[in-house]
Amino acid sequence: NTAPLKQAHELIKDKEETSSMNTQKKVLVAGGAGFLGTTLCMALHKLGYHVIIVDNFYTGRHENIAELLKHPDVELITHDITLPLDVNTDIIFNLACPASPPHYQKDPIFTTKTSVIGTLNLLELARKNNARFIQASTSEVYGDPAEHPQTESYRGSVNPIGIRACYDEGKRCAESLCFDFHRMHNVDIKVMRIFNTYGPHMDPADGRVVSNFIMQALAQEPITIYGSGKQTRSFCYVDDLIEGMIALMLSPVGVTGPINLGNPDEYTLLQLAGLISSITGSSSELVFKPLPSDDPCRRMPDISQAAQQLNWQPSTSLERGLTKTIAYFAAEMRRTALAKSTVVDQPQPTL
Repeated sequence: NTAPLKQAHELIKDKEETSSMNTQKKVLVAGGAGFLGTTLCMALHKLGYHVIIVDNFYTGRHENIAELLKHPDVELITHDITLPLDVNTDIIFNLACPASPPHYQKDPIFTTKTSVIGTLNLLELARKNNARFIQASTSEVYGDPAEHPQTESYRGSVNPIGIRACYDEGKRCAESLCFDFHRMHNVDIKVMRIFNTYGPHMDPADGRVVSNFIMQALAQEPITIYGSGKQTRSFCYVDDLIEGMIALMLSPVGVTGPINLGNPDEYTLLQLAGLISSITGSSSELVFKPLPSDDPCRRMPDISQAAQQLNWQPSTSLERGLTKTIAYFAAEMRRTALAKSTVVDQPQPTL
């Protein structure tokens, strides 16, 4: 899908800073083998940047970047950002952190270390290289919001000792570090708060609501809904988000954020389940289970700042984005099934 890349080319052409940020510069993407990281690295490579993928593969997947690594201007550094890193780079994207609740709650101390110590290490690297630093923050900094929709000025309602705090508070602290490095050391920072995103290259088993619903529907298994299903989310297709990320990367120095990036269309989880069932032709029943602790009831971004400062807004409808995502997941299921059958069909050695 080259549509978002074409639009990204237009973004670059329209920016006054293009001449000083030419497409031969090096861009380091921490978490580059993850869902968002993979898609961002693909876009950056096609735009002509030298891409440095940094990942410890805690949740990232080698298969995501296998094709990218065939290119000489894409390199991989297997590294945990909780440890210092020394590499020459012009731009840094920090996307490194487990992002789905099952993953970040698996080892909450490690999650906090990744968000806080990892961000600190990458900010030090940006300071050393005089590099532009783009932090992937999250709508989770708003917690279970009392303000709706959420604007960047809203300070949030987060439980600092809850089971989600390792991610929520870790990201909040990371934002604080970014702005302190900006104020104290004049590091060129940009902070984006990412709302629910979905699309190809998601891990089918990552435990997020979109991947859960799609996999269950494709397998004709019951679709599991936690709580009443009336809680809302706003789902942004990954290509739209990547355009926003690149627009932020190319924005003038004075644009620091935080800036919300997400789709302002709001859906209940029941509506999401119904749409996925319709697209897949699934007859899966809905099964309701208790709502996890601190799970937010409503989530919807105000993207006025993104529209004004980045000239960005998403363009992919939920139905169109889900159709593409379902096709990707169906192909992944076929590939996995074929790989398993090939292993079974291989002759076994005799003893």
